[in-house]
Amino acid sequence: SIRCNRYQKLKRGPFMNLQQLQYLHVLAQTENYTQAAEMLHITQPSLSYAISSLESQVNIKLFEKSGRNIKLTRSGKIFVEESLAAIESLNRAIERAKKSENNKEVIKISMLRSISSHWLPATIRKFLDDIPEEKQPSFEFESGIGFSHSILDELREEKVDVAFCSKIDNLDDVDYFPVYEQKLKFITPLDHPLANKNKINLKDTLDFKYITYSSNTGLRAETEQLFSICGGTPDSVFEVDEDETVAGMVAANFGVGIVPEMPILRTLDVKQIPIEFPKWHRFIYMATLKRHYQSPAALDFINFIKQNSDAGK
Repeated sequence: SIRCNRYQKLKRGPFMNLQQLQYLHVLAQTENYTQAAEMLHITQPSLSYAISSLESQVNIKLFEKSGRNIKLTRSGKIFVEESLAAIESLNRAIERAKKSENNKEVIKISMLRSISSHWLPATIRKFLDDIPEEKQPSFEFESGIGFSHSILDELREEKVDVAFCSKIDNLDDVDYFPVYEQKLKFITPLDHPLANKNKINLKDTLDFKYITYSSNTGLRAETEQLFSICGGTPDSVFEVDEDETVAGMVAANFGVGIVPEMPILRTLDVKQIPIEFPKWHRFIYMATLKRHYQSPAALDFINFIKQNSDAGK
């Protein structure tokens, strides 16, 4: 049959292997056999043979001479780009297999900084308390810049298994589950005209200078919705990325601001005032990728979060 003939044809020569693809990608970056061989700690003839064998196996000319160096052919560029995904997939497979072999699964997490000092550590502690020590998974935390958009980028690039962040509504490949309700506080310098208030209507704050959030933060969209209900826009003197920076700028008397309730506020010269209007509930969500492989340990952790979250009930 045709299928059988194809199989027999493929069997005549050796198949390409992961090592050849790795050699190819180093050579594609350096475009120099001597330099690539040194980086790979092999001899130049060994590298030349590996690339020549690969070209024969795929029946594609991958490189052409360019002066004293080489460069990828048009077909070579396409092959390198497409094979990179295969290398990454194989490396992930190897990583998962090794972890399985060691009986130590790893759950990779990315999160907003505001929940990293209390809620998340306490939740992980509770999750691990009922698991025998020898069966406990490890946790790895992605050290990114900590904005919801960048956290979700890490999730969608499969750098992490679980993310804790604000909800971005236009992402159809992400599942969200509310896990933590975060109260928002209006803050002022201690000597500000509004500092004597016990509660605040945000409509009454629009005449004052504000420290606001940058457009790449989750809180920017939420505070904009608050002000749209009030029918106005704050006069922003600074746009910043971090909750702590907003609080610090307010303490330094640059303006007022809206921040999540957080421990650092107790150490700064700011007055915290509950927001009476508009009524607002800010949730932190657990985000997972719909088509991402989840290890048994990661699935157990995700289910634990869902079963023990008051915000999701």
